Amino acid sequence: MLNWWFLTLKPPLPAASSRRLVDEYGDGWSASHLWHVRQFYITFQNRCLKIPHTVCAESGFLHTLRLELSWSHYRILMRVERPEARSFYEIECAKSNWSARELERQKGSLLFERLSLSKDKKGLMKLTKKGQELQTYADIIKDPYVLEFTGLESQSKLYESKLEQALIDNLSKFLLELGRGFSFVARQKRITLDGDHFFIDLVFYNALIKCYVLIDLKIGKLTHQDIGQMQMYVNYYDRELKQKSDQPTVGLILCEDKKEAVVRYTLPKSNKRIFASKYKLYLPTEKELQKELKREKQLFETRRLRVKTGD
Repeated sequence: MLNWWFLTLKPPLPAASSRRLVDEYGDGWSASHLWHVRQFYITFQNRCLKIPHTVCAESGFLHTLRLELSWSHYRILMRVERPEARSFYEIECAKSNWSARELERQKGSLLFERLSLSKDKKGLMKLTKKGQELQTYADIIKDPYVLEFTGLESQSKLYESKLEQALIDNLSKFLLELGRGFSFVARQKRITLDGDHFFIDLVFYNALIKCYVLIDLKIGKLTHQDIGQMQMYVNYYDRELKQKSDQPTVGLILCEDKKEAVVRYTLPKSNKRIFASKYKLYLPTEKELQKELKREKQLFETRRLRVKTGD
């Protein structure tokens, strides 16, 4: 049984405390480790077992913590300052079986902030307490997508085929970015209409929503022709390829830049299945991404107001 007296100490923890614990319990109680244990207790103390003064180190500290997660996971979670974001990452990590490295990546890409972009207060509360719940088509879409794992640099000579190949080469990481429930189906899926051939860049299936997700990659600015083409792809899949048990197909255009007005006036007001999202080829700093999310939040609120007023 390990006495909790050292938790009352203030950092830096004295080396004498470390030596005393090593002498009594063996290796593994360095001053830095004690500091992490102290931080762990402070962060999660509201979920601690009610055992006066002592706790069994071998059986674990908390009865409400997720046994699927390792000490490495919780060391990362301790660095998440916002409690609501920390709760989300803990739940999603367990649901999605993320490794510690994958958790670090998702935290660094501000996944919580990106998913909370389109949530109202009630939706944000659900995200915090239950993690990501996939109930609508919009729930499986992010904006922006962070594709830093491709190793590509944003430049004028970047081709769509090169971006597509980079995503295929890093498919497991792309699936992580897409989110839960996605599986890869095809690339350059050919469809033929009256003798003309068309090719859909990437096709995925989401097993939770039970629908196909078609992805088109666009270098440069999004045009109304791009949106119209995706609408054609979605219509084709719905009428020719989806099974009766499948939900209607979703179309996602990943582009470097998009004009909100082009998207709004190309698609019908009732649209819920065609989406256009920006992508970034580097992992932005938290300040950069927060600025981008703030801008997107304003656009989202403007769109919602237009729908409400019928504009």
